[in-house]
Formats: sequence, C-alpha cells, structure tokens
Amino acid sequence: MTPRLSALVVAHNEEGQLADCLARLAFADEIVVVLDRCTDTSAAIARSAGARLVEGGWELEGPRRMAGIAACAGDWILEVDADERVSPALAAEIRSSIATAAPGHFLIPFDNYIGGRLVRYGWGGSFGVSAKPCLFSQGAKHWGDQRVHPAVTLEGPKRFLTTPMEHYVDRDISDMIRRLDRYSTARAQDLRDAGVDLGPMWPNVRRIFSRFYKCFVARRGYREGGYGFLIALFAGLYPILSYLKARLEKE
Repeated sequence: MTPRLSALVVAHNEEGQLADCLARLAFADEIVVVLDRCTDTSAAIARSAGARLVEGGWELEGPRRMAGIAACAGDWILEVDADERVSPALAAEIRSSIATAAPGHFLIPFDNYIGGRLVRYGWGGSFGVSAKPCLFSQGAKHWGDQRVHPAVTLEGPKRFLTTPMEHYVDRDISDMIRRLDRYSTARAQDLRDAGVDLGPMWPNVRRIFSRFYKCFVARRGYREGGYGFLIALFAGLYPILSYLKARLEKE
C-alpha cells in the first residue's frame, strides 16, 4: 500500500504566511496545523485549507511540536514551518522517496532567503541551517524541551533528498536583528531554567570570533557579501548575548 503522508505546520499568529504555506502542501494525505495561542486569523486560514487543527498554549517549543506529531495519522510526517515552502519538484521527490523507504528520516536541503535574496552560504551557529530532518516516519523524531533550537533525537537510517525547501528566513536586516533578540532571550531563559553555573564570560567572547570564522570563512559566507557578514556576526553574538541576558536580566 502507498504510505500515507501527514504535513505538519506549527504556527503562532502566522496569518501573513500560512495560506501560501498550506497551499503548497495539498499533495499530502492530511494537513495538521498546531495553533499556539493565536489571536489573528490563522485558525480560519487553516480551516479553509482543509487542515485539522490542534489548538492550545505551550510554553516550550519541543512539547508544542510533539503535540503536532502525536496528532498526525500518516506513516510519514513532513514538518514545515509557516515561512517554508514546498515546491512541486520537492513534493514529487518526497512522494517517490517514501514510497519504498524503510522507517527512518530524510534530511531536506534548504534554500534560505532574506527578503527576495537567495543566500546560499554562511548559515550556521544557531542562526540558520542548510538542511533539516523535516521528513520522518512515525516515531523516528523526538523534540527536546528547550525554548529555542530544541534538541532533536532521531531514529532509523538517515537519508538525503536533493530538492531544496524554500525558506523565507527574514524580511530584511531589521528582521534579522529582531530574530537575534528573540533567540537570545529564549536561550537565556533556558540557561536560567537549567540552574547551572553560567561560568565566566570569556568562553562566550571567544565564540564571537570562532563562530564568525566558521560561518564567514569555513562555510563561505564571504561569497554573500554583506549578508554573509551579518549572518556570521549574529551567529557569533548569539552566545554572548544569551549569556549576558541570563546573568544580568531578571526573568
């Protein structure tokens, strides 16, 4: 029998992105949308797309995503964020890949956009990815409890697709700065919740330079000019900002 495919979207107030995202998922056997404390028209948009809704409020990212995975009935799950788009070519590759695949997971490459600019190089250091395990069989992916970039546990063989997911990361440079602020604030809360000694500041200062080098040089961010510089800079600043917020700011 042909394996059933569930498309899962987890969203919070994504009315500007959700309709286009869901329209690209019509090839799936079902669409499940998790709505976390939405106050906009996301619910109406999801219903009009024929999606099954899971509504609630989750403090942590991992449990929110696990609630969505639990609601999926398919043999395979495609996990998509509202700012990501599945092209017809990727949809066809997903369908052909799961038709005969043993349980496990697939990494999907990403084409990351800032505004209308495709930025291929330099992503990393908690500020962007070049590939993610977005396609997995039931029971093969488990999210941890962190607020930002939760740890992921994967089971079964790892395989790779070749057609990229379109990812509209940021609208502009101001959006990049706002994302750095959100990520570092959430990471600071994770550090406080862990209750561990934060240690000295200097290792995080060193990471400014090591992460910048990794993104700008090793991952060839220099090929993207100013955007590559900004990605490397923000990736380097993320640990020290998280550390300082955890140490200096109140919860």
